[in-house]
Amino acid sequence: MNTIYRFPVLVAGMLAALLIVCAAQADPQSNGAVNAASASSQAGNVPQFQERDARYHMVPGDIFDVNFDLTPEFNQQAVSVQPDGFVTLRGVGDVKVEGLTTPQLREAIRNAYSKTLHDPIISITLKEFQKPFFIADGQLGHPGRYEMHGPLTLSEGIALAGGFLETAKHSQVVLYRRVDDQWTSAKLINVKKMENDRDMREDPLLHPGDMLFVPKNRFSKIKPFIPTTNVGMAAYAAQY
Repeated sequence: MNTIYRFPVLVAGMLAALLIVCAAQADPQSNGAVNAASASSQAGNVPQFQERDARYHMVPGDIFDVNFDLTPEFNQQAVSVQPDGFVTLRGVGDVKVEGLTTPQLREAIRNAYSKTLHDPIISITLKEFQKPFFIADGQLGHPGRYEMHGPLTLSEGIALAGGFLETAKHSQVVLYRRVDDQWTSAKLINVKKMENDRDMREDPLLHPGDMLFVPKNRFSKIKPFIPTTNVGMAAYAAQY
């Protein structure tokens, strides 16, 4: 099944968040954490964020069955959400379903058939849907998109993506999390400190749709210009 990932929203959020992350690096009071949403809200032009609904939301490419318990002649199998977010239902035409949870989808179909059926009892069965995933990018062995088959922490996601490269900045891993359709939050995670302290209690759980980004360290940028092996080894050792 083809799925759609809305990169423009993510990229826009990343660009805004990166500006704040860079500023936080020069601010010792930031304590390694930054939130693009809360920083903007201090200017008074962004509302307070709330966690998105944990229920699954329909996206183009999803396929579901709809069954009418009392009027099975209206049952429809393999209803597909079209690229524009609509489905075509027998006898009522097009209905917009993109972004709806399963209970909301059931109610939308009930409303669509309200002129034909009186208080129908409807059940929805998802057949194909977008699997939970996260994105790993930056200085990792195998950057890419990974499906989530259960609870997964940030450090486990890094390991799944091949682990850190020697050019990685372990202390400033950025966790991007989409808050709504317009905003993405960003938080700095000091994975190096967690590993050195052997304390993984601060290791956050990844949410579906999260993106973790591992930047380059400063030494990797100047490494090609270090003339001697001894200096190069000293610079490399300073990372650890």
